[in-house]
Amino acid sequence: MSATGLPASAAVTQPQPAKVTTFLGMADAGAMQQPAERSENRGNRRELRRESRQQRREARQQQRRETRQQQRQQARQQQRRASQPSNAYERTWEARRQARENYRAQQSRSERREARQDRREARRDYRRDQRRETRQDRREARRDYRRDQRREARREARREYRRDQRREARREYRRDQRREARREYRRDQRREARRDYRRWNRSWRNNNRYNWRHYRAQNRRHYNLGRYYAPYRNYSYRRLSIGFTLGSLFFGNRYWINDPWSYRLPQVYGPYKWVRYYDDVLLVNTYSGEVVDVIYDFFW
Repeated sequence: MSATGLPASAAVTQPQPAKVTTFLGMADAGAMQQPAERSENRGNRRELRRESRQQRREARQQQRRETRQQQRQQARQQQRRASQPSNAYERTWEARRQARENYRAQQSRSERREARQDRREARRDYRRDQRRETRQDRREARRDYRRDQRREARREARREYRRDQRREARREYRRDQRREARREYRRDQRREARRDYRRWNRSWRNNNRYNWRHYRAQNRRHYNLGRYYAPYRNYSYRRLSIGFTLGSLFFGNRYWINDPWSYRLPQVYGPYKWVRYYDDVLLVNTYSGEVVDVIYDFFW
Protein backbone atom coordinates (compact mmCIF):
# COMPACT_ATOMS: atom_id res chain seq x y z
CA MET A 1 0.00 0.00 0.00
CA SER A 2 1.25 3.47 -0.86
CA ALA A 3 1.04 6.35 1.57
CA THR A 4 -1.19 9.17 0.47
CA GLY A 5 -0.27 12.86 0.95
CA LEU A 6 -2.37 15.64 2.32
CA PRO A 7 -5.29 16.59 0.06
CA ALA A 8 -5.22 19.96 -1.58
CA SER A 9 -8.32 21.06 0.32
CA ALA A 10 -6.71 20.23 3.66
CA ALA A 11 -3.54 22.27 3.08
CA VAL A 12 -3.02 24.88 5.73
CA THR A 13 -2.50 28.36 4.40
CA GLN A 14 -0.79 30.92 6.51
CA PRO A 15 -3.34 33.74 7.08
CA GLN A 16 -2.18 37.21 6.30
CA PRO A 17 -1.99 39.28 9.49
CA ALA A 18 -4.62 41.96 9.57
CA LYS A 19 -3.54 45.52 9.94
CA VAL A 20 -4.03 46.61 13.54
CA THR A 21 -4.78 50.24 14.03
CA THR A 22 -4.07 51.53 17.50
CA PHE A 23 -5.45 54.88 18.65
CA LEU A 24 -2.52 56.71 20.11
CA GLY A 25 -4.65 59.47 21.50
CA MET A 26 -2.51 62.51 21.94
CA ALA A 27 0.78 60.56 21.59
CA ASP A 28 3.28 61.78 19.07
CA ALA A 29 3.55 59.23 16.19
CA GLY A 30 7.15 60.21 15.63
CA ALA A 31 8.12 59.09 19.17
CA MET A 32 6.95 55.48 18.63
CA GLN A 33 9.26 52.56 18.06
CA GLN A 34 10.75 52.31 14.56
CA PRO A 35 8.49 50.19 12.26
CA ALA A 36 11.50 48.34 10.87
CA GLU A 37 12.45 46.95 14.30
CA ARG A 38 8.89 45.82 15.04
CA SER A 39 8.62 44.15 11.60
CA GLU A 40 11.88 42.34 12.22
CA ASN A 41 10.66 41.10 15.64
CA ARG A 42 7.41 39.88 14.12
CA GLY A 43 9.30 38.08 11.35
CA ASN A 44 11.49 36.31 13.93
CA ARG A 45 8.44 35.21 15.91
CA ARG A 46 6.71 33.93 12.75
CA GLU A 47 9.85 32.01 11.79
CA LEU A 48 9.95 30.34 15.23
CA ARG A 49 6.28 29.38 14.98
CA ARG A 50 6.82 28.00 11.46
CA GLU A 51 9.70 25.85 12.66
CA SER A 52 7.59 24.60 15.58
CA ARG A 53 4.74 23.63 13.24
CA GLN A 54 7.18 21.96 10.88
CA GLN A 55 8.55 19.83 13.74
CA ARG A 56 5.06 18.85 14.86
CA ARG A 57 4.13 17.94 11.27
CA GLU A 58 7.22 15.77 10.89
CA ALA A 59 6.43 14.05 14.17
CA ARG A 60 2.88 13.29 12.99
CA GLN A 61 4.17 11.98 9.65
CA GLN A 62 6.61 9.72 11.47
CA GLN A 63 3.78 8.46 13.63
CA ARG A 64 1.65 7.79 10.52
CA ARG A 65 4.50 5.84 8.92
CA GLU A 66 4.83 3.68 11.99
CA THR A 67 1.05 3.15 12.06
CA ARG A 68 1.04 2.12 8.37
CA GLN A 69 3.92 -0.23 8.99
CA GLN A 70 2.05 -1.89 11.83
CA GLN A 71 -1.10 -2.13 9.74
CA ARG A 72 0.83 -3.72 6.83
CA GLN A 73 2.35 -6.24 9.21
CA GLN A 74 -1.09 -7.07 10.61
CA ALA A 75 -2.46 -7.42 7.07
CA ARG A 76 0.36 -9.77 6.10
CA GLN A 77 -0.24 -11.85 9.21
CA GLN A 78 -3.94 -12.05 8.39
CA GLN A 79 -3.13 -13.03 4.86
CA ARG A 80 -0.77 -15.77 6.06
CA ARG A 81 -3.43 -17.08 8.42
CA ALA A 82 -6.05 -16.97 5.72
CA SER A 83 -3.89 -18.74 3.12
CA GLN A 84 -5.02 -22.36 3.68
CA PRO A 85 -4.69 -25.28 1.30
CA SER A 86 -8.41 -24.96 0.77
CA ASN A 87 -9.81 -22.45 -1.67
CA ALA A 88 -10.31 -19.49 0.62
CA TYR A 89 -9.35 -16.93 -2.04
CA GLU A 90 -12.56 -15.03 -1.87
CA ARG A 91 -12.39 -14.70 1.88
CA THR A 92 -8.81 -13.49 1.66
CA TRP A 93 -9.64 -11.00 -1.07
CA GLU A 94 -12.60 -9.72 0.85
CA ALA A 95 -10.50 -9.35 3.98
CA ARG A 96 -7.77 -7.50 2.10
CA ARG A 97 -10.29 -5.25 0.41
CA GLN A 98 -11.97 -4.55 3.73
CA ALA A 99 -8.59 -3.83 5.31
CA ARG A 100 -7.68 -1.43 2.51
CA GLU A 101 -10.97 0.41 2.84
CA ASN A 102 -10.62 0.58 6.59
CA TYR A 103 -7.09 1.87 6.19
CA ARG A 104 -8.10 4.51 3.63
CA ALA A 105 -11.02 5.63 5.82
CA GLN A 106 -8.77 5.79 8.86
CA GLN A 107 -6.12 7.68 6.89
CA SER A 108 -8.70 10.09 5.57
CA ARG A 109 -10.11 10.70 9.03
CA SER A 110 -6.63 11.10 10.46
CA GLU A 111 -5.64 13.54 7.73
CA ARG A 112 -8.81 15.58 8.14
CA ARG A 113 -8.31 15.58 11.89
CA GLU A 114 -4.69 16.68 11.50
CA ALA A 115 -5.66 19.34 8.97
CA ARG A 116 -8.30 20.71 11.32
CA GLN A 117 -5.80 20.59 14.17
CA ASP A 118 -3.22 22.43 12.06
CA ARG A 119 -5.75 25.09 11.04
CA ARG A 120 -6.91 25.44 14.64
CA GLU A 121 -3.34 25.79 15.89
CA ALA A 122 -2.53 28.23 13.12
CA ARG A 123 -5.56 30.38 13.99
CA ARG A 124 -4.70 30.17 17.69
CA ASP A 125 -1.10 31.17 17.04
CA TYR A 126 -2.21 33.97 14.76
CA ARG A 127 -4.66 35.36 17.32
CA ARG A 128 -2.08 35.01 20.10
CA ASP A 129 0.48 36.88 18.02
CA GLN A 130 -2.05 39.54 17.11
CA ARG A 131 -3.05 40.02 20.73
CA ARG A 132 0.57 40.11 21.85
CA GLU A 133 1.50 42.63 19.18
CA THR A 134 -1.60 44.72 19.93
CA ARG A 135 -0.80 44.74 23.65
CA GLN A 136 2.80 45.64 22.89
CA ASP A 137 1.71 48.47 20.59
CA ARG A 138 -0.75 49.78 23.18
CA ARG A 139 1.85 49.54 25.92
CA GLU A 140 4.37 51.43 23.78
CA ALA A 141 1.71 53.98 22.83
CA ARG A 142 0.81 54.55 26.50
CA ARG A 143 4.47 54.82 27.43
CA ASP A 144 5.08 57.34 24.64
CA TYR A 145 1.94 59.25 25.60
CA ARG A 146 2.98 59.46 29.25
CA ARG A 147 6.50 60.51 28.25
CA ASP A 148 5.10 63.20 25.98
CA GLN A 149 2.71 64.35 28.71
CA ARG A 150 5.51 64.61 31.26
CA ARG A 151 7.72 66.43 28.77
CA GLU A 152 4.91 68.82 27.87
CA ALA A 153 4.07 69.36 31.56
CA ARG A 154 7.70 70.20 32.35
CA ARG A 155 7.89 72.51 29.34
CA GLU A 156 4.64 74.22 30.32
CA ALA A 157 5.82 74.55 33.94
CA ARG A 158 9.06 76.19 32.80
CA ARG A 159 7.15 78.47 30.45
CA GLU A 160 4.68 79.39 33.20
CA TYR A 161 7.55 80.00 35.64
CA ARG A 162 9.28 82.35 33.20
CA ARG A 163 5.99 84.10 32.50
CA ASP A 164 5.38 84.56 36.24
CA GLN A 165 8.92 85.81 36.72
CA ARG A 166 8.53 88.39 33.98
CA ARG A 167 5.10 89.42 35.26
CA GLU A 168 6.42 89.72 38.82
CA ALA A 169 9.44 91.66 37.61
CA ARG A 170 7.20 94.10 35.72
CA ARG A 171 4.87 94.42 38.73
CA GLU A 172 7.81 94.99 41.06
CA TYR A 173 9.26 97.55 38.68
CA ARG A 174 5.96 99.46 38.53
CA ARG A 175 5.60 99.23 42.32
CA ASP A 176 9.12 100.58 42.76
CA GLN A 177 8.40 103.34 40.30
CA ARG A 178 5.23 104.35 42.12
CA ARG A 179 6.94 104.09 45.50
CA GLU A 180 9.83 106.18 44.28
CA ALA A 181 7.42 108.71 42.78
CA ARG A 182 5.51 108.97 46.05
CA ARG A 183 8.72 109.25 48.02
CA GLU A 184 10.00 111.94 45.70
CA TYR A 185 6.67 113.75 45.92
CA ARG A 186 6.71 113.70 49.72
CA ARG A 187 10.32 114.81 49.74
CA ASP A 188 9.46 117.68 47.45
CA GLN A 189 6.46 118.55 49.59
CA ARG A 190 8.51 118.57 52.77
CA ARG A 191 11.26 120.56 51.09
CA GLU A 192 8.69 123.02 49.81
CA ALA A 193 7.08 123.22 53.23
CA ARG A 194 10.39 123.84 54.92
CA ARG A 195 11.31 126.47 52.38
CA ASP A 196 7.97 128.34 52.32
CA TYR A 197 6.62 127.87 55.83
CA ARG A 198 9.68 127.63 58.00
CA ARG A 199 9.21 131.16 59.29
CA TRP A 200 6.01 131.46 61.31
CA ASN A 201 5.06 135.02 62.13
CA ARG A 202 4.67 135.12 65.90
CA SER A 203 3.61 138.77 65.92
CA TRP A 204 -0.02 137.63 66.13
CA ARG A 205 0.30 137.97 69.90
CA ASN A 206 0.39 141.75 69.46
CA ASN A 207 -2.97 141.73 67.74
CA ASN A 208 -5.80 142.39 70.18
CA ARG A 209 -8.11 140.15 68.15
CA TYR A 210 -6.23 137.13 69.48
CA ASN A 211 -6.37 138.10 73.18
CA TRP A 212 -7.08 134.57 74.23
CA ARG A 213 -6.38 135.27 77.92
CA HIS A 214 -9.21 137.79 78.14
CA TYR A 215 -11.53 135.48 76.21
CA ARG A 216 -10.58 132.50 78.41
CA ALA A 217 -11.32 134.54 81.57
CA GLN A 218 -14.89 135.03 80.33
CA ASN A 219 -15.33 131.46 78.93
CA ARG A 220 -13.51 129.25 81.36
CA ARG A 221 -15.65 126.19 80.72
CA HIS A 222 -14.85 126.34 77.01
CA TYR A 223 -11.16 125.72 77.75
CA ASN A 224 -11.84 122.71 79.96
CA LEU A 225 -11.43 119.76 77.52
CA GLY A 226 -11.05 116.99 80.04
CA ARG A 227 -8.26 114.49 80.46
CA TYR A 228 -5.49 114.25 77.88
CA TYR A 229 -4.63 110.71 76.65
CA ALA A 230 -1.08 110.38 75.41
CA PRO A 231 -0.50 108.22 72.32
CA TYR A 232 2.01 106.05 74.23
CA ARG A 233 1.38 104.17 77.44
CA ASN A 234 3.31 105.35 80.52
CA TYR A 235 4.23 108.57 78.72
CA SER A 236 4.46 111.56 81.05
CA TYR A 237 4.38 115.29 80.39
CA ARG A 238 7.54 116.98 79.13
CA ARG A 239 7.78 120.69 78.57
CA LEU A 240 8.43 121.26 74.84
CA SER A 241 9.94 124.31 73.26
CA ILE A 242 10.07 125.79 69.77
CA GLY A 243 12.25 123.75 67.41
CA PHE A 244 11.47 120.43 69.06
CA THR A 245 10.49 117.60 66.67
CA LEU A 246 7.44 115.54 67.63
CA GLY A 247 6.54 112.03 66.65
CA SER A 248 3.70 111.67 64.13
CA LEU A 249 1.35 110.15 66.74
CA PHE A 250 1.42 113.34 68.82
CA PHE A 251 -0.06 115.48 66.04
CA GLY A 252 -2.60 113.01 64.68
CA ASN A 253 -6.05 114.25 63.71
CA ARG A 254 -7.45 113.28 67.13
CA TYR A 255 -5.30 116.07 68.69
CA TRP A 256 -6.05 118.78 66.09
CA ILE A 257 -7.83 122.02 66.97
CA ASN A 258 -10.02 122.32 63.90
CA ASP A 259 -11.52 125.71 64.83
CA PRO A 260 -8.67 127.86 66.23
CA TRP A 261 -10.80 131.01 66.28
CA SER A 262 -13.14 129.46 68.86
CA TYR A 263 -10.14 129.67 71.21
CA ARG A 264 -9.04 133.00 69.80
CA LEU A 265 -6.06 131.53 68.02
CA PRO A 266 -4.98 132.67 64.55
CA GLN A 267 -5.87 130.62 61.50
CA VAL A 268 -3.10 128.42 60.13
CA TYR A 269 -2.08 127.70 56.55
CA GLY A 270 -0.01 125.19 54.65
CA PRO A 271 1.28 122.27 56.69
CA TYR A 272 0.71 123.94 60.09
CA LYS A 273 -1.78 122.62 62.63
CA TRP A 274 -2.71 123.73 66.13
CA VAL A 275 -2.36 120.62 68.31
CA ARG A 276 -3.27 119.98 71.91
CA TYR A 277 -0.43 118.62 74.07
CA TYR A 278 -1.69 118.04 77.62
CA ASP A 279 -2.67 121.60 78.78
CA ASP A 280 -0.41 123.24 76.21
CA VAL A 281 -1.21 124.09 72.61
CA LEU A 282 1.44 123.62 69.94
CA LEU A 283 1.72 124.81 66.38
CA VAL A 284 3.26 121.90 64.50
CA ASN A 285 4.54 121.56 60.95
CA THR A 286 2.84 118.26 59.99
CA TYR A 287 5.38 117.58 57.23
CA SER A 288 8.44 117.69 59.45
CA GLY A 289 6.95 117.40 62.98
CA GLU A 290 8.71 120.61 64.06
CA VAL A 291 7.15 122.74 66.81
CA VAL A 292 7.11 126.34 65.50
CA ASP A 293 4.99 127.94 68.23
CA VAL A 294 3.87 126.99 71.72
CA ILE A 295 1.50 128.34 74.40
CA TYR A 296 1.91 126.83 77.86
CA ASP A 297 -1.02 126.24 80.23
CA PHE A 298 -3.55 127.10 77.54
CA PHE A 299 -6.22 124.65 78.76
CA TRP A 300 -7.44 124.03 82.31
